[in-house]
Amino acid sequence: MTNLLIMLTLPEKVRNKYYSHLKAKFPEININMVDHHSKVGPYIGSADILITFGAHMSDHVLKEGSKLKWVQALGTGVDGIIGEPSLREDVLVTNMHGQIMADSMSEAAIMLMLALSRGLPRALRNQGRRKWDRFPASLLNGKTAGIFGVGAIAADLAPKCKAFGMKVEGISSAVRSVSGFDRMYGRDQLEQAVRGFDFLILLTPYTPDTHGIVNASVFAAMKPTSYVLNLARGGVVDEDALLAALQTGKIAGAALDVFVDEPLREDHPFWAMENVIVTPHLGGFHDQYADRAVPTIEENVRRFLAGDTGNMINVVRRPAGG
Repeated sequence: MTNLLIMLTLPEKVRNKYYSHLKAKFPEININMVDHHSKVGPYIGSADILITFGAHMSDHVLKEGSKLKWVQALGTGVDGIIGEPSLREDVLVTNMHGQIMADSMSEAAIMLMLALSRGLPRALRNQGRRKWDRFPASLLNGKTAGIFGVGAIAADLAPKCKAFGMKVEGISSAVRSVSGFDRMYGRDQLEQAVRGFDFLILLTPYTPDTHGIVNASVFAAMKPTSYVLNLARGGVVDEDALLAALQTGKIAGAALDVFVDEPLREDHPFWAMENVIVTPHLGGFHDQYADRAVPTIEENVRRFLAGDTGNMINVVRRPAGG
């Protein structure tokens, strides 16, 4: 019998959507579910399939999963899976692509740009103090949104920025013409590109090439009135350099949804900074996520059981030994 383990640190109602759907579609599979990597002990040793998010992973899961043949990542990012030393080369990894999170991520970016430009954190602090304090908002109209990482999410976000009267420029490893973008830069032109941005929106995947790529030199090149939005991965940003840039006024502020270490520790300075918005990795997490994910999972399980692994959806290509 094939054994499948669902490991998701999510509310029970959300986890059950995956469990119930797969149990109904594949009664011949033995399915177990846990809400944290520390609870996999009774199941992982016999599991053939693991369904999880990279952010929910720990290396010991892969180390103890001696029979694992396939890991289905529920997010686009797989750095928490393929970056673990105990992942064997023969373990197949698949992920999610496309519109499953594009709507949510682009709406999150718009929300955060509006919150920063209109001083929403200040207004909410004043509300808590019952303080009537009027101040002018900054318009998005006429501003430049610079999107670092031009994929499906960026393609969804660009026209939404245009709807607010913004100019949209992109930074990509492969410079190409993309609908909705006014200009495109190569990744090696990052410091040049950010000089004209009012918002630097990070959507690029986290890889060895993008580790800490948004660093002190990038912040120094930005306008003091500009903002950083990190909706990608924490490791894309040099967080010490970002903290220094925020404290010294090199940039105006930041909206941070992802961090090098999650959850963000309680004593981190980001929590208390008045020019920073902190959200707990919510960018791609929405009420329709499971409903959009299960068709891909179902089809991949079907192909896996049929031995058709070569045609599974969104197979993550890894270099030998990686």
